[in-house]
Amino acid sequence: MIKVNSETITGFEGITVAELLKQRGYKTLYVAVEMNDAILPKAQYENTVLKDGDTLEVVSFVGGG
Repeated sequence: MIKVNSETITGFEGITVAELLKQRGYKTLYVAVEMNDAILPKAQYENTVLKDGDTLEVVSFVGGG
């Protein structure tokens, strides 16, 4: 199981953070990811494989004016 923004999800173990974001509809250009209490650099999204017990916080940036 993996937690994403406090929601427990299954079936995502073994894929990369980038693939998880894509499957969940996030645009990587506009998000920041904290993984297991540390900010994950965007350059590592493609190479970081999720494993059971990982916790992610995904924050989307929105513009306004």
